[in-house]
Amino acid sequence: MDAPSELGDFLRSRRGALRPEDVGITPQPSRRRVPGLRREELATLAGVSITHYTRLEQGRALSASDSVLHAIARTLRLTEDETAHLRDLARPTSARRPATPRTQQAGRSARQLLAAMTDVPALVLDRRNDVLAWNRPGHALLAGHLAPDSPDSPATRPNLTRMLFLDEQYRGLFTNGEEEAQLGVASLRLVAGRHPDDRALAGLIGHLTMNSGEFASLWARHPVRTCTSGVKHLHHPLVGSMDLSFENLVIPGSSGQRLIAYTAEPGTPSEAALRLLAGAAATESAAAAVRS
Repeated sequence: MDAPSELGDFLRSRRGALRPEDVGITPQPSRRRVPGLRREELATLAGVSITHYTRLEQGRALSASDSVLHAIARTLRLTEDETAHLRDLARPTSARRPATPRTQQAGRSARQLLAAMTDVPALVLDRRNDVLAWNRPGHALLAGHLAPDSPDSPATRPNLTRMLFLDEQYRGLFTNGEEEAQLGVASLRLVAGRHPDDRALAGLIGHLTMNSGEFASLWARHPVRTCTSGVKHLHHPLVGSMDLSFENLVIPGSSGQRLIAYTAEPGTPSEAALRLLAGAAATESAAAAVRS
């Protein structure tokens, strides 16, 4: 993930998506080879010199002030997430050497919290979406086809983004799989911009690009979006359709870990299905303990 190249690609993608008429420019088709704004048009609208903007887009500018980045973001009509991504790319940690991947584990207190959430599906994830731990309902909800202890070893540890594109059973849970895929890529883009020195993250992106045409196509569009809460629309093979709210809770520290939990609106069929699933997971766990 070369930050200057990523910055140029991102700026060109957003510049190409903005029509001249959107910003009050009357286009002359005979003189315009491609849609979108030209560099000089964007620079003029943003009040930035064309030389400075060109160097920025080409990755040759060593730094850019807050005012310049704000002006460019405003002109390109970037969202809050896209503006944050622009700042990350424009100010990469280039002086730092790529970090050696470190094996993370969920902390003891986080595991205790998961175990206490007996009726609430929950997982602990790292910033790459590796599953570090899950409780019984969380495993039953999202990955009942995988071994319950798969998060315990880096060799078998599930990654929710990888599963979204390469695991048909996991992808099949989502009734709006294409929307989930777009969100998954947009979230990963944001993380990649913040951590350009993360080798394991770069490896994940490379693996998905090589093995999923859908991922590669979405990644090339440079979507950027964070999603800390919302609703997932699922169709589970055991209990049927569910609409589940989710919340991401950041675990204090520098590891980037977070806990994600899923709940259903009280009194709804989704709540009944979730309770049924939690009960089935508890029964299976008890049976497995007897067999062992």
